[in-house]
Amino acid sequence: MLISWALPAQQLYQRTLKLMGSRFDITVVAQDSVSGNEYIDLAVDEISRIEKLISSWDPDSETSEINRNAGIRPVNVDEELYGLIDRALAIARLTDGAFDITYASMDRIWKFDGSMTRKPSEEEVAASVSLVGYERVVMNAEEHSVYLPEKGMKIGFGGIGKGYAADKAKALLMSRGVSGGIVNASGDMNTWGNPPDGDAWKIAITNPVRKNNIFAALPVTERAVVTSGDYERFVMFDGIRYSHIINPKTGYPATGIISVTVLAPRAELADALATSVFVMGAEVGLDRIEQLPGVECIIVDDRGEVHSTTNIKLETQ
Repeated sequence: MLISWALPAQQLYQRTLKLMGSRFDITVVAQDSVSGNEYIDLAVDEISRIEKLISSWDPDSETSEINRNAGIRPVNVDEELYGLIDRALAIARLTDGAFDITYASMDRIWKFDGSMTRKPSEEEVAASVSLVGYERVVMNAEEHSVYLPEKGMKIGFGGIGKGYAADKAKALLMSRGVSGGIVNASGDMNTWGNPPDGDAWKIAITNPVRKNNIFAALPVTERAVVTSGDYERFVMFDGIRYSHIINPKTGYPATGIISVTVLAPRAELADALATSVFVMGAEVGLDRIEQLPGVECIIVDDRGEVHSTTNIKLETQ
């Protein structure tokens, strides 16, 4: 007599929680709830580890140590943090400074909480970015040291950290045999494998000008998708809408764009590029993205018009 044992069908297991000060949605494909929850716990632990490594709010982190010693001495750091900073500086060079981790040195003179009654003066804006400049960061590969040469300089990972955490959580889960899933860090999303039905993951793309309108569903496999939006955090002066995303070179907020979605092999890269495109503007941003292999972009401008790179494939609704 032949006896066959059928494995239980795989299912999706999902958890929403607050990590790194943001909402995270972690979804995994697993055989049962026990293994599904174990996998999600692994992802949470890894994201918490990354937060401790890169947090500028944690006084015990190596990032805080770098900032405390600005203008004093180089700081030897873990190889992982050194690598992240090194890649962030490479993206800064790639984007001509539209992305810059030394943005943390900036005086926050623009307020997006409704309290601003006037636009800052040119002098105030110029002073706000006087300590910003990725070119000033001194890296020593042999010592794994990082030095900020002027007192008051700081680095921060607000434009790349959540994407990096999503990448690391994905890599860990893949190494443990999880066949598919999504790590969504407040719009910084990394995917792998497929859902149980075998289709590609589909990411909804909305038009912020028409918030109830999903204009496309984007099939995604083994890629990161990051959306950076300015739906509510902006100010208006003289009829011009100023985004909460500040150009680190000029100190002025980005204008003309309200949503950027970037697809890339890694969420870390997509995260940084989404911020950069906001700063560079639609025309320059699209041109820069077109030159990067494996990277695509969708932009919604402040008139509600949609722009995308030539290879993007949207399933319109």
